[in-house]
Amino acid sequence: MDTRVITAVASCQRCHRRKKKCDRTLPQCDTCMKANVQCSFLVDGDQQSGTYPIAFVQGLESRIQELESQLALALEATPNCPEPPTPGNGDTGTESIRSPAQQTPSDGILGGNFPTFSIHTQAPSSIEHIPAISMARELRILSLEVAAENRHLGSSSGLSFAKLTQTILKRLSPDRTDFVFAGISQGDDILGQINWDSPPDFFHPHMMNFPNIAGFGPTLFGNMSLSRIIEPSDSLSDLCLPSKSRADQLTSFYFAHSHTLYPIINKSEFLALLDRIYENPLDTSSMDPASLFRVWMILAIGSSSRSSVSVVEESEALLYYNKALEYFEVAFDYGDMVALETIMLQVSFSFFNQFGPNTWLLVGNAARIAIGLGLHTSSAYERLPFNVSEMRKRVFFSIYMMDRVISIALGRPFAIQDDDIEIEPFMDIDDDEIDDPEARDRLEPSILSVPRHILHLRRIASKISRQVYGNQATIRANMPHREDIIRSLHKELIDWRRNTPFPLPDVHPRVPHLCSNWYDFNYYTHTAMLYRPSPLFPTLDQVMVKKLANAASMSIRQAYTMHRQKRFAYNWLNLLSLFMATISLIYASTAQPQELVSYLQKAQVIDDLELVLQLFEKLNGKFPGAKNIQCIIDRVLRRYKEMCNITTPS
Repeated sequence: MDTRVITAVASCQRCHRRKKKCDRTLPQCDTCMKANVQCSFLVDGDQQSGTYPIAFVQGLESRIQELESQLALALEATPNCPEPPTPGNGDTGTESIRSPAQQTPSDGILGGNFPTFSIHTQAPSSIEHIPAISMARELRILSLEVAAENRHLGSSSGLSFAKLTQTILKRLSPDRTDFVFAGISQGDDILGQINWDSPPDFFHPHMMNFPNIAGFGPTLFGNMSLSRIIEPSDSLSDLCLPSKSRADQLTSFYFAHSHTLYPIINKSEFLALLDRIYENPLDTSSMDPASLFRVWMILAIGSSSRSSVSVVEESEALLYYNKALEYFEVAFDYGDMVALETIMLQVSFSFFNQFGPNTWLLVGNAARIAIGLGLHTSSAYERLPFNVSEMRKRVFFSIYMMDRVISIALGRPFAIQDDDIEIEPFMDIDDDEIDDPEARDRLEPSILSVPRHILHLRRIASKISRQVYGNQATIRANMPHREDIIRSLHKELIDWRRNTPFPLPDVHPRVPHLCSNWYDFNYYTHTAMLYRPSPLFPTLDQVMVKKLANAASMSIRQAYTMHRQKRFAYNWLNLLSLFMATISLIYASTAQPQELVSYLQKAQVIDDLELVLQLFEKLNGKFPGAKNIQCIIDRVLRRYKEMCNITTPS
């Protein structure tokens, strides 16, 4: 074997950006390997040009040819027809999982991101083919609702895991054929007519019809047509502010809910601004556009986030949002910090409203402006007053949290890199104490302790994404090292949950993240993300499967508890989290190495899926596109009950 060290002709991007010495070793330099981060030698980010030597590329080509030969041999050795049922248990669908040494490439039971090699032929039909509903397909729909486009879904999005779970459901079929979700009304298959590998084209006729199948029907906005929401009529110019009592109600909910997630607005200053406006509500011409944009956006976000908890229609929020957009372009010219605020308010709105701007694009723009201002560097705060410095840190770390939420959901690269951040997080000081932090009563919990603790969770999630789903160095590491990574990250999650602020601020009874169940829910959803099949652990052992099953089950129960308490937010993020928790539960249950019926009878899988169905029934009130997911869960649940001889009410 050739043991020569192959080097690049230039430093890697990370070392070049940080002005560090790079040994230029391919495929990963020593500095990046020690930091457990990805290493790239691409020139100026151009994905078509690189500085890899010819010898290295030729070695990769040889390796590809070798793998293609192995794949061809595997295809020849695999029969083209489904395996016959295993004698004795094939008719019940309860066969036990074989050990790794006994598994064939077509098993796909405990891990791997590859589909089976079996080739199933279909009889020709005169009816146009409509792709079957699948977990992966519904995940694509959700991501489209999240960010207005999903041309790329990475590993942390769970897409490969959804495909793997779809494959493992063959255990539920007596003949181990594909588990088909029959009986689901598919309607017009718009998604099947879209080329997901093409550049985004939102004026394509199929994309223009997408709102009608994904849950954005015109009836969502009462008597207002969707075209009027997209292209507001002149009547918006005559729209007046709501009554003072209604404005106070929406503002109060904004600062109890959204502000405790992303503290980008100074509460004291905003309330003073609102009072000035309502002293003379008919004369707003003297107000600057940035202030008017801020007021209308706070009202829009307050209304939308309130609707996400109470599941009511959102026409009020959309009216306020479109009114705010009248001042957007002018407000954007009021300086970089104001521009950041305008973008982040729109991102916050999109998190709670299913009909909002392109979240992915806005977060990226905000991150670029923040980095351009140097908000991630300590030198940017050296001469600033304490209160100004704290507000800018709040803005920066709010962008960071937004970036982590959307990037991990879509499995895409982060806009802000952790190792580039030189500053400490903002302090847990309330707005009315920011000018005199020493006057604060430390025995009383600060409202800012909540977003600061959520920031800690986002940083742990960032580590999970990098080390479990994206770092080639850790993926190639030996088994003990990979197990240490999982153990260390799990311990961080446990410490995060144990250190939850206590007592939590009691400012509103309907805010989800002001109750302990929200922290339990997020602890278990992140634990499930840690233990589901991933690039770091494509194959799970029995211990990891058990931990995944427990985390998924507890996620569902915590969500249902918040639902009963009327504190569950029915937004796209929780919809996605619930779907992934359900996929994890189905995978971990069906992949149990013991006899499946016996496991289902001992565990509470059937009860948990019953709870999920109730949650998705509620979600259908806001996301009609979630109906297919509900049908998928119902189909699996019915099969579980059939195997356990449990009667299902008709």
